[in-house]
Amino acid sequence: MLVAEITMPEFEKGLSLTRTIVLPFGSVEEHGPHLPLGTDTFQMYEIAKLAAQKRPLFVAPPVFYGLCRSTSEHPGTVSISGDTLKKITLDLLRAYYKQGLRNFLLLSGHAGGTHLAYLLDAGELFMKETQEVKLAVASILDLLKWGAQDILETPEDSHAGEFETSLMLHFSPELVKGTAEEEYPRFPRPFLVRNKRKFWPGGVWGNPAKASPEKGRLFAERLAAVIVRLADEIEKFEEV
Repeated sequence: MLVAEITMPEFEKGLSLTRTIVLPFGSVEEHGPHLPLGTDTFQMYEIAKLAAQKRPLFVAPPVFYGLCRSTSEHPGTVSISGDTLKKITLDLLRAYYKQGLRNFLLLSGHAGGTHLAYLLDAGELFMKETQEVKLAVASILDLLKWGAQDILETPEDSHAGEFETSLMLHFSPELVKGTAEEEYPRFPRPFLVRNKRKFWPGGVWGNPAKASPEKGRLFAERLAAVIVRLADEIEKFEEV
């Protein structure tokens, strides 16, 4: 059930089928020279929609903006602060709780560590407020690891490479502008840098040449199945 597309009576009826909702998060962020800035959001929302076709499940409209640290100096990246992301997330959790939802899957197409930390922080605060809710936070790379890692040919792939290019070739091939060179960031850890683009010039983390629409279809189906499994598990989950 896509919250943005169903009616008031359909929402009310849906609560008799499930109290579980996916909240998809994404970003407006560079994805190399070949993928759209909305890649993270597009792919997470589409995979969540696939999952909702397989079992009763609410899917919220996606949150298009996220905290983008490593790509903040690249053209096209529009980042929000961690505090803003945390407040948006808390507001959404409280609003959906008020509407009767009790199980929350916060799934992010943007897998930045700082971004995910703020989602986790929001989730922890929300769980302190509301004792009966259950909540999970995961990135699309977590879903990949749990359900489709065997398809991936590029060991260190994570951003605008084989995985994400395949998904976009499957979901929205008209938005894919060719391909890009294989690339991996060279940040001088543990030091912070101001000119982040100097250490990651092309904005690709992986090998887009390994991508294909068929891989994208397989990735999408496998990841949707992981979401279905998470929805089943969260409804049965009990802390010991």
